[in-house]
Amino acid sequence: MIGPQVHMLPDGRRLHLNHGPIDLIVEAFGAAGEVKAAYQQATSRFQTILPELAEELPALRRAASSRPRRFAGVTALRMEAAVSPLAAENFITPMAAVAGSVADEILATMLEGRALDRAYVNNGGDSALFLAPGQSMRLAIAGAGHGFADRIVIRGEDAVRGVATSGWRGRSFSLGIADAVTVLARTGAEADAAATIIANAVDLPGHRAIRRERANVLAPDSDLGERLVTVEVGGLSAGEVAAALDAGLTVAGRLRTSGLIEDAVLFLKSESRLCGAAFGDGEELRRVRRKPLHKLENIREETHA
Repeated sequence: MIGPQVHMLPDGRRLHLNHGPIDLIVEAFGAAGEVKAAYQQATSRFQTILPELAEELPALRRAASSRPRRFAGVTALRMEAAVSPLAAENFITPMAAVAGSVADEILATMLEGRALDRAYVNNGGDSALFLAPGQSMRLAIAGAGHGFADRIVIRGEDAVRGVATSGWRGRSFSLGIADAVTVLARTGAEADAAATIIANAVDLPGHRAIRRERANVLAPDSDLGERLVTVEVGGLSAGEVAAALDAGLTVAGRLRTSGLIEDAVLFLKSESRLCGAAFGDGEELRRVRRKPLHKLENIREETHA
Protein backbone atom coordinates (compact mmCIF):
# COMPACT_ATOMS: atom_id res chain seq x y z
CA MET A 1 0.00 0.00 0.00
CA ILE A 2 1.27 3.49 -0.84
CA GLY A 3 1.86 5.60 2.25
CA PRO A 4 -0.09 8.73 3.24
CA GLN A 5 -0.44 11.23 0.39
CA VAL A 6 -0.83 14.93 1.22
CA HIS A 7 -1.26 17.88 -1.12
CA MET A 8 -3.19 21.08 -1.60
CA LEU A 9 -5.86 21.07 -4.27
CA PRO A 10 -5.50 23.47 -7.23
CA ASP A 11 -7.79 26.04 -5.60
CA GLY A 12 -5.11 26.58 -2.94
CA ARG A 13 -7.70 26.40 -0.16
CA ARG A 14 -8.46 22.74 0.37
CA LEU A 15 -6.17 20.03 1.67
CA HIS A 16 -6.36 16.52 0.19
CA LEU A 17 -5.30 13.61 2.41
CA ASN A 18 -5.30 10.05 1.03
CA HIS A 19 -4.12 6.74 2.50
CA GLY A 20 -5.59 3.46 1.31
CA PRO A 21 -9.38 3.59 1.75
CA ILE A 22 -9.27 6.97 3.53
CA ASP A 23 -9.77 9.93 1.20
CA LEU A 24 -10.28 13.30 2.89
CA ILE A 25 -10.99 16.80 1.66
CA VAL A 26 -10.24 19.32 4.40
CA GLU A 27 -11.00 23.03 4.47
CA ALA A 28 -10.64 25.60 7.23
CA PHE A 29 -11.58 29.26 7.40
CA GLY A 30 -10.01 31.96 9.55
CA ALA A 31 -6.76 33.88 9.86
CA ALA A 32 -4.13 32.57 7.45
CA GLY A 33 -1.74 31.54 10.22
CA GLU A 34 -4.44 29.63 12.06
CA VAL A 35 -5.52 27.81 8.93
CA LYS A 36 -1.93 26.89 8.09
CA ALA A 37 -1.34 25.53 11.59
CA ALA A 38 -4.62 23.57 11.48
CA TYR A 39 -3.58 21.95 8.20
CA GLN A 40 -0.18 21.03 9.66
CA GLN A 41 -1.89 19.41 12.65
CA ALA A 42 -4.26 17.49 10.37
CA THR A 43 -1.35 16.30 8.24
CA SER A 44 0.62 15.10 11.25
CA ARG A 45 -2.31 13.15 12.69
CA PHE A 46 -3.15 11.66 9.32
CA GLN A 47 0.19 9.82 9.22
CA THR A 48 -0.85 7.54 12.07
CA ILE A 49 -4.61 7.10 11.82
CA LEU A 50 -4.79 4.17 9.37
CA PRO A 51 -2.00 2.10 11.04
CA GLU A 52 -3.76 2.56 14.38
CA LEU A 53 -7.04 1.28 12.96
CA ALA A 54 -5.31 -1.65 11.26
CA GLU A 55 -3.90 -2.84 14.59
CA GLU A 56 -7.42 -3.29 15.99
CA LEU A 57 -9.23 -4.21 12.78
CA PRO A 58 -10.26 -7.78 13.76
CA ALA A 59 -12.12 -6.50 16.83
CA LEU A 60 -13.58 -3.56 14.91
CA ARG A 61 -15.13 -6.02 12.45
CA ARG A 62 -16.95 -7.89 15.22
CA ALA A 63 -20.52 -7.07 16.21
CA ALA A 64 -20.94 -4.38 18.85
CA SER A 65 -23.18 -4.61 21.90
CA SER A 66 -24.84 -2.03 24.10
CA ARG A 67 -21.82 -2.24 26.43
CA PRO A 68 -18.92 -0.42 24.74
CA ARG A 69 -15.67 -2.33 24.51
CA ARG A 70 -12.26 -0.87 25.26
CA PHE A 71 -10.00 0.00 22.33
CA ALA A 72 -6.51 1.44 22.38
CA GLY A 73 -6.97 3.93 19.55
CA VAL A 74 -8.95 7.15 19.87
CA THR A 75 -10.62 6.69 16.48
CA ALA A 76 -11.58 3.12 17.32
CA LEU A 77 -13.15 4.39 20.55
CA ARG A 78 -15.13 6.94 18.55
CA MET A 79 -16.40 4.15 16.29
CA GLU A 80 -17.44 1.95 19.20
CA ALA A 81 -19.15 4.81 21.02
CA ALA A 82 -21.20 5.66 17.92
CA VAL A 83 -22.51 2.14 17.30
CA SER A 84 -23.08 0.90 20.86
CA PRO A 85 -26.36 2.84 21.36
CA LEU A 86 -27.70 1.16 18.21
CA ALA A 87 -26.50 -2.38 18.96
CA ALA A 88 -29.24 -3.53 21.31
CA GLU A 89 -31.78 -3.81 18.47
CA ASN A 90 -29.54 -4.07 15.41
CA PHE A 91 -26.58 -5.97 14.07
CA ILE A 92 -23.85 -3.37 13.69
CA THR A 93 -20.07 -3.32 13.91
CA PRO A 94 -17.84 -0.30 14.57
CA MET A 95 -16.95 -0.33 10.87
CA ALA A 96 -20.35 1.26 10.24
CA ALA A 97 -18.92 4.44 11.74
CA VAL A 98 -15.36 4.36 10.44
CA ALA A 99 -15.64 7.13 7.84
CA GLY A 100 -17.39 9.54 10.17
CA SER A 101 -15.05 8.72 13.04
CA VAL A 102 -11.95 9.41 10.96
CA ALA A 103 -13.46 12.75 9.92
CA ASP A 104 -14.22 13.57 13.57
CA GLU A 105 -10.69 12.69 14.68
CA ILE A 106 -8.94 14.76 12.02
CA LEU A 107 -11.25 17.71 12.71
CA ALA A 108 -10.64 17.47 16.46
CA THR A 109 -6.89 17.49 15.83
CA MET A 110 -7.18 20.54 13.58
CA LEU A 111 -9.00 22.48 16.30
CA GLU A 112 -6.48 21.86 19.10
CA GLY A 113 -5.16 25.27 20.15
CA ARG A 114 -6.51 26.92 17.02
CA ALA A 115 -8.95 29.83 16.54
CA LEU A 116 -10.94 29.02 13.40
CA ASP A 117 -14.23 30.37 12.10
CA ARG A 118 -15.36 27.28 10.24
CA ALA A 119 -13.90 23.96 9.15
CA TYR A 120 -14.91 20.63 7.72
CA VAL A 121 -13.40 17.24 7.01
CA ASN A 122 -15.16 15.37 4.21
CA ASN A 123 -14.38 11.64 4.10
CA GLY A 124 -15.98 10.47 0.87
CA GLY A 125 -19.23 12.22 1.77
CA ASP A 126 -19.29 11.42 5.49
CA SER A 127 -18.27 14.64 7.14
CA ALA A 128 -17.45 16.41 10.40
CA LEU A 129 -18.11 20.13 10.77
CA PHE A 130 -16.92 22.96 13.01
CA LEU A 131 -18.77 26.26 13.31
CA ALA A 132 -17.81 29.03 15.70
CA PRO A 133 -20.70 30.99 17.28
CA GLY A 134 -22.47 33.10 14.70
CA GLN A 135 -21.03 31.17 11.75
CA SER A 136 -22.84 28.97 9.26
CA MET A 137 -22.13 26.53 6.46
CA ARG A 138 -24.04 25.32 3.45
CA LEU A 139 -23.91 21.66 2.50
CA ALA A 140 -24.42 20.82 -1.16
CA ILE A 141 -25.97 17.41 -1.79
CA ALA A 142 -24.83 15.80 -5.02
CA GLY A 143 -27.41 14.66 -7.55
CA ALA A 144 -30.18 16.85 -6.16
CA GLY A 145 -31.11 19.78 -8.36
CA HIS A 146 -34.60 20.30 -7.01
CA GLY A 147 -35.05 22.89 -4.31
CA PHE A 148 -34.39 21.93 -0.70
CA ALA A 149 -31.85 19.22 -1.49
CA ASP A 150 -29.42 21.60 -3.18
CA ARG A 151 -28.41 23.46 -0.04
CA ILE A 152 -28.78 22.63 3.64
CA VAL A 153 -27.70 25.43 5.97
CA ILE A 154 -26.10 24.44 9.28
CA ARG A 155 -25.64 27.27 11.80
CA GLY A 156 -23.34 27.60 14.77
CA GLU A 157 -26.23 27.38 17.20
CA ASP A 158 -27.44 24.09 15.72
CA ALA A 159 -26.52 20.78 17.35
CA VAL A 160 -25.47 19.30 13.99
CA ARG A 161 -21.75 18.69 13.56
CA GLY A 162 -21.82 15.57 11.41
CA VAL A 163 -23.46 14.44 8.18
CA ALA A 164 -23.35 11.04 6.49
CA THR A 165 -25.06 9.14 3.69
CA SER A 166 -25.67 5.41 3.32
CA GLY A 167 -27.52 3.23 0.83
CA TRP A 168 -27.10 0.27 -1.46
CA ARG A 169 -25.75 2.47 -4.27
CA GLY A 170 -22.95 3.81 -2.09
CA ARG A 171 -19.39 2.67 -1.55
CA SER A 172 -20.31 0.33 1.33
CA PHE A 173 -22.65 -2.65 1.45
CA SER A 174 -26.22 -2.21 2.66
CA LEU A 175 -28.75 -4.72 3.95
CA GLY A 176 -31.57 -2.51 2.68
CA ILE A 177 -32.72 -1.02 -0.61
CA ALA A 178 -32.57 2.73 0.02
CA ASP A 179 -30.94 4.62 -2.82
CA ALA A 180 -29.64 6.90 -0.10
CA VAL A 181 -30.28 8.00 3.46
CA THR A 182 -28.63 11.22 4.60
CA VAL A 183 -28.44 11.87 8.35
CA LEU A 184 -27.50 14.96 10.34
CA ALA A 185 -26.22 14.29 13.87
CA ARG A 186 -23.98 15.67 16.60
CA THR A 187 -20.87 13.99 15.19
CA GLY A 188 -19.75 12.47 11.96
CA ALA A 189 -19.48 9.08 13.65
CA GLU A 190 -23.04 9.20 14.97
CA ALA A 191 -24.38 10.31 11.59
CA ASP A 192 -22.46 7.52 9.84
CA ALA A 193 -23.72 4.77 12.15
CA ALA A 194 -27.33 6.00 12.10
CA ALA A 195 -27.40 6.36 8.32
CA THR A 196 -26.34 2.72 8.06
CA ILE A 197 -29.11 1.52 10.36
CA ILE A 198 -31.83 3.60 8.70
CA ALA A 199 -30.73 2.57 5.20
CA ASN A 200 -30.82 -1.08 6.28
CA ALA A 201 -34.39 -0.59 7.48
CA VAL A 202 -35.62 0.67 4.10
CA ASP A 203 -36.37 -2.78 2.80
CA LEU A 204 -38.82 -5.29 1.36
CA PRO A 205 -37.55 -8.64 2.68
CA GLY A 206 -37.92 -11.50 0.23
CA HIS A 207 -39.08 -9.35 -2.70
CA ARG A 208 -38.33 -11.07 -5.99
CA ALA A 209 -37.19 -7.84 -7.71
CA ILE A 210 -34.35 -7.39 -5.22
CA ARG A 211 -31.13 -9.30 -5.81
CA ARG A 212 -28.80 -9.94 -2.92
CA GLU A 213 -25.43 -11.63 -2.47
CA ARG A 214 -23.51 -12.75 0.59
CA ALA A 215 -21.21 -9.97 1.72
CA ASN A 216 -18.20 -12.23 2.18
CA VAL A 217 -18.56 -13.51 -1.38
CA LEU A 218 -18.30 -9.96 -2.70
CA ALA A 219 -15.59 -9.00 -0.20
CA PRO A 220 -14.00 -11.86 1.80
CA ASP A 221 -13.00 -9.56 4.67
CA SER A 222 -16.40 -7.86 5.02
CA ASP A 223 -17.54 -7.25 8.58
CA LEU A 224 -21.01 -8.38 7.45
CA GLY A 225 -19.87 -11.97 6.96
CA GLU A 226 -22.50 -14.15 5.27
CA ARG A 227 -25.29 -11.60 5.58
CA LEU A 228 -27.10 -10.83 2.34
CA VAL A 229 -26.42 -7.38 0.91
CA THR A 230 -28.29 -5.64 -1.87
CA VAL A 231 -26.73 -5.63 -5.33
CA GLU A 232 -29.74 -4.80 -7.50
CA VAL A 233 -33.20 -3.29 -7.02
CA GLY A 234 -35.62 -3.88 -9.87
CA GLY A 235 -39.08 -2.50 -10.53
CA LEU A 236 -41.25 -1.77 -7.51
CA SER A 237 -44.83 -0.58 -7.31
CA ALA A 238 -45.66 2.77 -5.73
CA GLY A 239 -47.11 0.94 -2.74
CA GLU A 240 -43.97 -1.15 -2.28
CA VAL A 241 -41.74 1.92 -2.45
CA ALA A 242 -43.93 3.63 0.14
CA ALA A 243 -43.85 0.61 2.43
CA ALA A 244 -40.06 0.36 2.30
CA LEU A 245 -39.57 4.07 2.93
CA ASP A 246 -42.07 4.06 5.78
CA ALA A 247 -40.19 1.22 7.44
CA GLY A 248 -37.03 3.30 7.34
CA LEU A 249 -38.85 6.41 8.48
CA THR A 250 -40.09 4.56 11.56
CA VAL A 251 -36.51 3.75 12.54
CA ALA A 252 -35.36 7.31 11.79
CA GLY A 253 -38.14 8.70 13.96
CA ARG A 254 -37.19 6.41 16.82
CA LEU A 255 -33.54 7.50 16.62
CA ARG A 256 -34.55 11.14 16.51
CA THR A 257 -36.84 10.76 19.51
CA SER A 258 -33.98 9.08 21.37
CA GLY A 259 -31.69 12.02 20.60
CA LEU A 260 -29.31 9.95 18.47
CA ILE A 261 -29.88 11.99 15.30
CA GLU A 262 -31.12 15.47 14.48
CA ASP A 263 -32.59 14.98 11.01
CA ALA A 264 -32.75 12.48 8.17
CA VAL A 265 -33.95 12.27 4.59
CA LEU A 266 -34.60 8.91 2.90
CA PHE A 267 -34.71 8.23 -0.86
CA LEU A 268 -35.94 5.25 -2.89
CA LYS A 269 -36.67 5.38 -6.60
CA SER A 270 -38.33 8.79 -7.12
CA GLU A 271 -39.81 9.04 -3.66
CA SER A 272 -38.54 10.31 -0.34
CA ARG A 273 -39.34 10.74 3.34
CA LEU A 274 -38.25 13.51 5.71
CA CYS A 275 -37.55 13.20 9.42
CA GLY A 276 -36.82 16.57 11.03
CA ALA A 277 -36.81 20.21 9.99
CA ALA A 278 -33.36 20.79 8.47
CA PHE A 279 -34.40 19.51 5.03
CA GLY A 280 -37.48 21.72 4.78
CA ASP A 281 -41.16 20.89 4.93
CA GLY A 282 -41.13 18.51 1.98
CA GLU A 283 -43.33 20.65 -0.27
CA GLU A 284 -40.69 20.67 -2.98
CA LEU A 285 -40.57 16.89 -2.95
CA ARG A 286 -44.30 16.68 -3.38
CA ARG A 287 -44.19 18.99 -6.39
CA VAL A 288 -41.17 17.56 -8.20
CA ARG A 289 -40.34 13.96 -8.97
CA ARG A 290 -36.57 13.80 -8.90
CA LYS A 291 -33.73 11.36 -9.40
CA PRO A 292 -32.58 9.57 -6.25
CA LEU A 293 -29.77 11.06 -4.22
CA HIS A 294 -26.60 9.02 -4.64
CA LYS A 295 -24.00 10.48 -2.31
CA LEU A 296 -23.36 13.63 -0.36
CA GLU A 297 -19.95 14.56 -1.75
CA ASN A 298 -19.49 18.33 -1.68
CA ILE A 299 -19.51 20.88 1.10
CA ARG A 300 -19.54 24.56 0.30
CA GLU A 301 -19.44 27.32 2.86
CA GLU A 302 -21.36 30.56 2.79
CA THR A 303 -21.62 33.29 5.40
CA HIS A 304 -25.09 34.31 6.48
CA ALA A 305 -25.97 37.57 8.14
